[in-house]
Amino acid sequence: MQHPKTSWLEDFPAVSYDQWRQTVERDLAGVPFEKKLVTHTYEGIDLQPIYTADDWPCDGDPSGFPGFAPTTRGVTPLGGSSCGWDIRQEHAHPDLAASNQAILDDLAGGVTSLQLRLDAAARIGLDADHPAAAELAARDGLTVNHTDDWDVLLDGVFLDIAGLALEAGAAAIPAAAQLVALLRRRHVPLDKARGSLNADPLAVLARRGEYPVPIDAAMRQLGDLAVWTDHNLPKFTAVRVGIAPYHHAGATASQDLAFSMATAVVYLRALTGAGLSPDAAARQLMFSFGVGTNLFLAVAKLRAARRLWAQVAAHCGVSDDLARTGMTMHVRTSKRVLTHRDPYVNMLRGTVCTFAAAAGGAQIITCEPFDKALGLPDAFSRRIARNTQAILAEESHLAQVVDPAGGSWMVESLTDQLCDKAWPIFQDVERQGGMAEALTSGWVSDQIESAFAPRSKNIARRKDAVTGVSEFPNLAEQSVEARKADRPSIIHTAHERLRHQRHERHPDAQSALDSLAATAAVATDPGMITAHAVAAAETGATLGQLADAVFGDRDGVFIAPIAPHAYAEPFENLRDASDRFLALTGERPRIMLINLGPVAHHTARATYAQNFFEAGGIEPLPTPPITGDLNDMANEAAERFWESQTSMACLCSSDKLYPDTVPDVARALKAAGCDQLVLAGAPGDHETAYRDAGVDRFIFMKCDVLHTLTDMLEHAGVLHPQAAVNA
Repeated sequence: MQHPKTSWLEDFPAVSYDQWRQTVERDLAGVPFEKKLVTHTYEGIDLQPIYTADDWPCDGDPSGFPGFAPTTRGVTPLGGSSCGWDIRQEHAHPDLAASNQAILDDLAGGVTSLQLRLDAAARIGLDADHPAAAELAARDGLTVNHTDDWDVLLDGVFLDIAGLALEAGAAAIPAAAQLVALLRRRHVPLDKARGSLNADPLAVLARRGEYPVPIDAAMRQLGDLAVWTDHNLPKFTAVRVGIAPYHHAGATASQDLAFSMATAVVYLRALTGAGLSPDAAARQLMFSFGVGTNLFLAVAKLRAARRLWAQVAAHCGVSDDLARTGMTMHVRTSKRVLTHRDPYVNMLRGTVCTFAAAAGGAQIITCEPFDKALGLPDAFSRRIARNTQAILAEESHLAQVVDPAGGSWMVESLTDQLCDKAWPIFQDVERQGGMAEALTSGWVSDQIESAFAPRSKNIARRKDAVTGVSEFPNLAEQSVEARKADRPSIIHTAHERLRHQRHERHPDAQSALDSLAATAAVATDPGMITAHAVAAAETGATLGQLADAVFGDRDGVFIAPIAPHAYAEPFENLRDASDRFLALTGERPRIMLINLGPVAHHTARATYAQNFFEAGGIEPLPTPPITGDLNDMANEAAERFWESQTSMACLCSSDKLYPDTVPDVARALKAAGCDQLVLAGAPGDHETAYRDAGVDRFIFMKCDVLHTLTDMLEHAGVLHPQAAVNA
């Protein structure tokens, strides 16, 4: 028997947007629709609660197909469904043996490429034993100074299989030269090795505030490295278009996009000026983005980046085919969203960021270990990081869907709006004279600071919550031990290695360095600086010696560095002060919660107050409800406060009870020695009366939480505990 076909559309009549809107506004009972349901982003975009085909008309398929113009949906027709994405993890432990073991563990656990971050000394071209490297060596990266060190670091790694990406700062050419010297030492064909050399002088300048050579010389060296890479390392990119300094400082998504396009234009001009064709130059660029936990915004940002680059590249003379397929994108967890308090929550943040990167079409993804903000990750946190990617790719099958967000009215609309917001900013940068001029003049920094100001205000007011820090903090959390390297021992070992390496170097080493210095000092055929650097590295030149030859007298450029702004940092600073106070005095700053009246009257504000104070490291001491007549309530509150031996108290009750209870209870508490008296709730018309009775401050939704907590801790001597104890 044939069953009749069911038609769901006939059972449910169509509802128009206007009908839905009328129903919603009726349920809102007078609350403005735009105020309650529309989200306003820092990019100036209004996110609607519901989207329809009217918000993104699909007629003519404006986003196209994956692999076709305008590349919004991906640069290849199959996206990641053919072979997934490149799982890249960073290694920065200064002890070479420890890093080698971690590298081998990662590769065995599914990582497909390695990000190798040199230490702070090497990134500015100094050997570990240089006098100026005393505070920089073995800090924030690998202590690698010689090709032999690279050999130890990558012992057991198949260099024709595992991808290698450098994080060498200003020392991109010296580090690349030593890496190439290692490849040749191990007889790895250069056309088999793959990776990224990641020369990115503007990002180095932005973050450090200095670069060892002037901008024009930096661009000439950038072009030199790109030409040599194009001719000798066909599976490498030489140049990174990185926006990490701007992103970590608080740039909006539209600023991220604009600054990346403006940086790419500067680099593209430098590479074509060195003799590469526009297509060859575009192939040498790798774009690097950080994404945070705003999932849809992150996905839209990556999709918008491809569309913008296709447009920019085409205007710069790149062929249509390469403008479409030439964007290599590395995406990593944004450091500005990571916390060192309640760090296990970072696992969830990393999952969201990785999902966004994959859904946004990144070819290379780095998920930061959850304890990254604390220091060096351990084997467990690295395993969780790489398995986060493996689960999303293999178990969630995220890689099997080409452009998972494609066709979503909301995501497509947001992608369009981000492009529309980013393009005028990009044009503003060009009007400044380009990204280099905009950066050195301070214009970029000013734009970011202006954009971050409202976000900073919302973080301070907890409108933008940081889970586990400003919201739902846990003063009793079991802290994760911050792992630090034994710097003195590592530096001593590095000094001994360098002494031996310099003694054993090839007889032609000095001649090779002299040739490199002479080549770097004058305009020469592009690619020759890098070629001479490789030759010098093969004779045993150290990274510092190579850098000295490349940089000459280091008469570079200096600007005010663009400082990062981790979202959790202001509140974590208060928690750190509380920890120091605990270590010094044996107890945290404490505040007694005076709960007035029945549970129904005080429980909501008592819960709010507890969360509020713990965010600043102040330990709340809840008390049983105080009920009875007004005189009894005041006496009991004063007695309990006296017994608590605290100096701060917070009154928690309802607006209904406050006018009758606050004046007497506040006076009694002040008489009992309460130094700081807080009332949970906005005072309204009663503020003068409450303050006259002794209330010092009020806490309520939308108040400046950070300022209030800072002021309280300052008043209690917690921010300067030693001075308070001495007094």
